[in-house]
Amino acid sequence: MKVQKTSHINPFGGINFVIEEFDRLKIGSILNENLPALPTQTKYNWRDLLYSFWSIFFCGGDCIEDLSTNLNQSLSKIPNLNLPSPDSILKRMKELSLPSEIYDTPKGTKKHEFSINESLNRLNLKIVKSNLKKEKSPLVLDYDNTLIFTKKSDAKMTYKKHFGYTPGVGIIGKNVVYVENRNGNSDAQTLQQDTLERMFKLLKSEGVSVDVFRADGASYQLSTLLVVQKYVNKFFIKARMSHPLYKAIQQISEWKEVTLSGQKVLRGSTTFVPFEKTMIKTHQQHLLTNSCRLVVTKVLRDDGQIDIFSNEAYNYHAFITNDYEMSEDQVVCYYNQRGAIEKEFDVLKNDFGWNNMPFSKLEQNTVFLLLTSLCRNLYNHIITAFSAKYKNLSPLFRLKKFIFRFICIPATWIKKYKTWKLILYGDIP
Repeated sequence: MKVQKTSHINPFGGINFVIEEFDRLKIGSILNENLPALPTQTKYNWRDLLYSFWSIFFCGGDCIEDLSTNLNQSLSKIPNLNLPSPDSILKRMKELSLPSEIYDTPKGTKKHEFSINESLNRLNLKIVKSNLKKEKSPLVLDYDNTLIFTKKSDAKMTYKKHFGYTPGVGIIGKNVVYVENRNGNSDAQTLQQDTLERMFKLLKSEGVSVDVFRADGASYQLSTLLVVQKYVNKFFIKARMSHPLYKAIQQISEWKEVTLSGQKVLRGSTTFVPFEKTMIKTHQQHLLTNSCRLVVTKVLRDDGQIDIFSNEAYNYHAFITNDYEMSEDQVVCYYNQRGAIEKEFDVLKNDFGWNNMPFSKLEQNTVFLLLTSLCRNLYNHIITAFSAKYKNLSPLFRLKKFIFRFICIPATWIKKYKTWKLILYGDIP
């Protein structure tokens, strides 16, 4: 076999189209206008820094060092991209961080460390708003916290008995619209009302009007519910079992038999005022004026064990909502659609670097989480736009499949008559 060597061909030719699409959307201008001004003597602007950073993920890398060890030779050949070193990118990221804040709770002795970066969340919203316009109305915001296990120097023990962080994330469709980091010892329900207040205020200030809010049992708190009802028309929240909830379930007189995965279960609903005793005790009953709809599914226990509160051998799955138009089955189905947020966490962790944070401090890693979330949002636009023109792509593709089908197309740049031209080695529209 005879071999002829060449160093001019870029194996990641498709990245040129991604960068061109970024420029068509004027992402570089938005970055340079909204991020802090860089020193006049600096060699790189924010466009160079973040385009290079995002190219790591679009070319199959998973950590910042890939820029110099694996991708430098390929990306440095792109004529309209001034490629910085990993250290330059990390240095500028650190400059975007804000000091973390320490909070106390009325009950408890733990200190809670939160990292709030409003400016980067606002930047993300400015860029992602074009994606949100494509979402079906009404806009549904799913909120959840996820565990990121890491042994960074400041990471604290999570309830899973591993060190890490527990960021709170707001997602509309497949678009991350808010990220607020917190240390591992602060669980999802701790001071959640303050996180949601900041998130809703930011969304409102950027003209994003949320109609529906969905969340898991960590949001089943009076303080959280009072915040949510101020900003949305409808909410769907998983209820945590309690003595008042059991008493409300006992008031359900009509149960409908439903078949789920071959198993017969019972489903019913009633009206319910959550946290009524708490509101009376704290003189807040005027704040939550409307009763909620409680939709309950009860499943017969395999072991036949009688529940001490209900005197029945059932497990209960309950949701509260202020929607009275949907049927009980529709309410459960609609809530269960928020399960897609777990897939989004999988995408963020495995496709966009959340499992490989580069810094040792919470607030600096918050910058990383936000900038990679922005990259994920841009990918959402890229795969949707490109799949409309290229039959070998689908808007449902994960990043790895997009790289194999589109990015890994050999290409080279040539300069002819003072004009750069991209020569492709492949059949692509």
